[in-house]
Amino acid sequence: MTDKPSDLPKNADAPQEEQAAPQIFRTINIQYVKDLSFEVPNAPLIFQQLQTETPTMQPQIDVQARQITREQPLYEVTLHTKIEASLPPVTPDTQAAARQVFIVELYYCALVTVTGAPEHILEQILEIETPSLLFPFVRNIVNDATRDGGFPPVLLQPVDFAALWHHKRNTFAQAAGHA
Repeated sequence: MTDKPSDLPKNADAPQEEQAAPQIFRTINIQYVKDLSFEVPNAPLIFQQLQTETPTMQPQIDVQARQITREQPLYEVTLHTKIEASLPPVTPDTQAAARQVFIVELYYCALVTVTGAPEHILEQILEIETPSLLFPFVRNIVNDATRDGGFPPVLLQPVDFAALWHHKRNTFAQAAGHA
């Protein structure tokens, strides 16, 4: 998949300098499952409990991007997804692990080539746009894994990767301010 730059001028009235902005190209070279884990730690007893109780799910999603080599504009973008489903504790003394229904964890990656992007734009391409393209595949894999594990399929809700990126940046900025 290749994003091609627009052939249309951005603004016909803009000075020639603005129109000569660098063209940014992004190519997703390959997508792959780096790691997939599905666990039902309390099987088979948990299936009996599920006949009368409904689990809660806590999805966690994170994005990581790293350059493969300094000599090439090749990056690995990883969309890490973890979902833990559990039943509420029966008593305050009940251990959470005893009520765990399932855990699914997926590291879904893409090798991406990006050229012509300034650093501030590159980060957004890698941590917002690329995960948005990967997410439907992640959703499908999680759906299939939970269904194949004997549970109703889990349909992940859409993720606002821009908000996730901003939150992550703010967290790092705050941590740097306290260091």
